[in-house]
Amino acid sequence: MALHSTDPATVYLSIVARAAEPVPPAEIEASLYERRDLIRMLAMRRTVFVVPAATVPVFQASTTDRIARDQRARLITLLSQATTVTDPDPWLADIERTVLHVLADKGGTATAAELSAAEPRLKTKLVLAAGKSYESTQTITSRVLLVLAAQGKLVRGRPIGTWLSQQYRWVLAEHWLRGDADAIGEAAARAELARLWLAAFGPAPLADLKWWTGWTLTQARTAVADIGAVEVELDDGAGLVLPGDLETTADPGDWAALLAALDPTVMGWSNRSWFLGPHGKALFDVNGNAGPTVWLNGRIVGGWAQRADGEIAIRLLEDVGAGHRALIDAESDRAGKWLAGVRVIPRFRTPTERDLSS
Repeated sequence: MALHSTDPATVYLSIVARAAEPVPPAEIEASLYERRDLIRMLAMRRTVFVVPAATVPVFQASTTDRIARDQRARLITLLSQATTVTDPDPWLADIERTVLHVLADKGGTATAAELSAAEPRLKTKLVLAAGKSYESTQTITSRVLLVLAAQGKLVRGRPIGTWLSQQYRWVLAEHWLRGDADAIGEAAARAELARLWLAAFGPAPLADLKWWTGWTLTQARTAVADIGAVEVELDDGAGLVLPGDLETTADPGDWAALLAALDPTVMGWSNRSWFLGPHGKALFDVNGNAGPTVWLNGRIVGGWAQRADGEIAIRLLEDVGAGHRALIDAESDRAGKWLAGVRVIPRFRTPTERDLSS
């Protein structure tokens, strides 16, 4: 449905964890940057995700258009308060037009540095928290490009560097996205996103959908009503499920998985007690970002990390028995062979990951 991409490595490791056969990084890169089956975009809760290309209009209309409006308004406020720009709205609009023209002149693709060289106003500095001990100064480049991307005018293209890089080339959306995607209204987009979420994460409480999307409670209620979601009883209260998804899921048997930091399964619900148990402080940072986790039969039982030499280290937080430990070790071996010495350090460090990687 959607893969977290705030940390670029998550996309690759999330795909590998779910694949029956090894998928080399080059194949994932081809899907992202050559075939463009997958698109990186800002979406739920102002987080960067990788989504199937066909669903871009759904994410855009249901969540990203609102983010674009909010971020542009915030930037105008900052320009008023933290710069000498006297009339920031038309000033910003002119910069936005210029950036798009520069990109077109460059064939549709450029780095942030190339764009700021061609449009010097992108180097305008914001003085944030002036006079405070934590005062900082930054240019408006990244904020302007974020707004244009959220508006659907730019796309994050191929990274500058390896597949672990967090810096991307910027591409005109009209050069990158397929032209056959139908536009979709906001209400219809919310309903479709609710359907996609329930298909992946249901049965689940409405509160989890509200948290995951960043919608208001009214918007979440309307969306699930529009798709005819059915209320069911969960162990800790009421939940929702798609009308065609009421049958009991067959037992898949014993399984283990090593999931990456910010993996979408770990981050799919706000209430994680039923699969996380008492391990939250060890495996999440203070802002609620998940680190690398070890799963066994639908529950988190530990964490993992890579040492300086790339070796995978595992810490189990509960007794799983020898047979289950063998399953986990086999997954660790599989992940280690795929990484082949490449070391991944999560963007958001957690206590267990820090300790194991030292």
